[in-house]
Amino acid sequence: MATYRQSFSIETRGEVQAIDVTDRVALAVRTSRIREGIACVFTPHSTAAIVANEWERGLIERDLPAALDRLAPRGESYAHNAAGDPNGHAHLRAAFLGPSVTFPVADGRPMLGTWQQILFVELDVRKRTREVVVQVVGDPPP
Repeated sequence: MATYRQSFSIETRGEVQAIDVTDRVALAVRTSRIREGIACVFTPHSTAAIVANEWERGLIERDLPAALDRLAPRGESYAHNAAGDPNGHAHLRAAFLGPSVTFPVADGRPMLGTWQQILFVELDVRKRTREVVVQVVGDPPP
């Protein structure tokens, strides 16, 4: 059994920005040389998320932000905001979406559905430099 970990940074603009990181994740899986196993894509930020979904402009630019606004509207009064950081809605949105996605690795490649991509979702109110961690566990080539 082998383990491989790689991180990369991305720059965001804030407020429900989805960034397709599929190619960078696939490169990390290939670099790991692990042929069969699992991979976890994780972000260590409490106002960001990782999801597996289709990268389609209407879904990503309109539907996702609208759904998140219904779930945890930006203009609401959150107890967290009283601490001086007006991003309580971003923390709640991240809690619902989650910080990671795990998927199988087969023949050295991520096993994703035809229309699935791995997306980093920025949920905070301002631009940030964010980290994404890819950890692969499994069997290396003989």
